[in-house]
Amino acid sequence: MSEAFVAKVPWESGLAMSEGEIGTQGKPAAPAPAFAAATAPSYVRTLFLGPDGLRSGWGFAFYLVAFLILQRLFVDLAWAHDFGFSGLWSEMLEESGSLIAALIPSIILARVEHRPWGAYGLSLKKALGPSFWLGTLWGFSAITLLILSLYGVHAFGFGHITLRGPRLVRFAIFWATMFLLVGLFEEFLLRGYSQFTLARGVGFWPAAIVLSSAFGLIHLRNGGEQLSGAIAAAFIGLFFCMTLRRMGSLWFAVGFHAAWDWGETFFYSVPDSGMVSPGHLLSSSLRGPDWLSGGSVGPEGSVLCFFVIGLVWIVFDRVYRAIPST
Repeated sequence: MSEAFVAKVPWESGLAMSEGEIGTQGKPAAPAPAFAAATAPSYVRTLFLGPDGLRSGWGFAFYLVAFLILQRLFVDLAWAHDFGFSGLWSEMLEESGSLIAALIPSIILARVEHRPWGAYGLSLKKALGPSFWLGTLWGFSAITLLILSLYGVHAFGFGHITLRGPRLVRFAIFWATMFLLVGLFEEFLLRGYSQFTLARGVGFWPAAIVLSSAFGLIHLRNGGEQLSGAIAAAFIGLFFCMTLRRMGSLWFAVGFHAAWDWGETFFYSVPDSGMVSPGHLLSSSLRGPDWLSGGSVGPEGSVLCFFVIGLVWIVFDRVYRAIPST
């Protein structure tokens, strides 16, 4: 290489120029475009992250897979040993484990998404507060209205009281605790993180329709459940979505859900979504055609259930017209 040529190379001479100042034929070059590969986000980051954090599809997929794995583990543990009480203790452990399985992935994802966990509907500050107890009042009133409607058309008989004294108190407390766990688990699983995340992707009501339909289909796993009961459960799920929309949290729905199930299973002693449980208060019975009485499904399988839920929906809509400010 000749000495003259070396002197013309910028980084060998004392007159070095920046790359942006050197262009073709000695003219200054234009600055690098903003879309250059060096400044663009990576493909992996774009795939998983959007403007508001983790993309909703990935968040929902991770949540669902993690829940199913954890729930299988907790269910196996709950039934690994005979705890007595005709299997009722194992049922309670199963519900507790399912609730924990629904909560753990949401806590992890809340940290990943940099959101307060209360954004998913179960704010600890409102736990068992006024909204919850208001929900229990509405829930017990709704199942009572349905039972009285069945009684009015001669499709239900109260029978007689089968529990007294300490056994009555024990079973009343047991089923109240059990259905509180059921309400917490099912409401958070389908209307907590899942509803929040899918709503980010497709909107609130499309997400509510999808998840409420899933809520109805899940009930078909119960032994005595039928299509009518599954459809009723889906409509009840949509009502719970409305309460979430109006109340701003899931605590009203949890209270309603728990009180409805407690009234159905223990107090009025009828099948609950096809399931008949021991330790109920009355020797009640359902009579007449299945479309009216609900048959093996219980009151949720009756055509009257749709009228009651429709009435509850209308009244709630009139009472709670706007989301309260937070």
